[in-house]
Amino acid sequence: EHTIRMQTKGQDIRAEIELGRYPAIVLAVKSDLADTVKTPGDLKGKNIGVTAPGSSTNNFVNYLLAKDGVAPDEVSIIGVGAGATAVAGMKRGEIDAISNLDPVITTLERDGDIFILADSRTEEGMTEIFGAPSLPAAVLYAKGDFIEQNPNTTQALVNALYKALKWLEAASPEDVADAVPAEYIGDDRDLYIEAVKNSLPTYSRTGLVTDEGISAAMELLSFDAEVAAAEIDRAATFDPTFVNKAAGN
Repeated sequence: EHTIRMQTKGQDIRAEIELGRYPAIVLAVKSDLADTVKTPGDLKGKNIGVTAPGSSTNNFVNYLLAKDGVAPDEVSIIGVGAGATAVAGMKRGEIDAISNLDPVITTLERDGDIFILADSRTEEGMTEIFGAPSLPAAVLYAKGDFIEQNPNTTQALVNALYKALKWLEAASPEDVADAVPAEYIGDDRDLYIEAVKNSLPTYSRTGLVTDEGISAAMELLSFDAEVAAAEIDRAATFDPTFVNKAAGN
């Protein structure tokens, strides 16, 4: 969505490889609100934690609220980060709901602190939320002039990321845990493995952004008046040249 938004500001930013085919973002609500919050619209007037204001997790919330007729300024958005501070914010009751990713979501769900309202970690959840089985989320993107002036560097980066995607396609959660530094896993290896298991389906299988995926990204930003009013060159948001070469095509 950043490549789309930057077009509205006259910036040539192009994605070169898709890393995440789903956003992997989850909107969850603290457990003691289960009787009163049934839809995103029921969060009107509530405090919602996101990784940072203006981030993808914030966009996700805005989209879900807009679908229920709730404007962004009818909730309080609070930046809580994507790690221990996010978990602590929910546990201390500083926020009523959270839009975040793993391992934050898996930690809070395992501890019984939340229930999930919308989950974009699976194809089923994607279809329910966006009406599409994919939405390009994490990508490698760069300025157009950098790409043109540094094609070898761009290709090397895409090659490495494509190789990682193909490894992840066949890897088990335990394989991933074995491959990353111990300090990245933290003190709870079992929790890390569970979080990886929940997130593995979100990784791209091909590295390619599809037309359907671009449409889903446009839908995600449909609440944004600036994007809605702009003429977006969809083809300029993603250049498949480098990933096709990485795949040997």
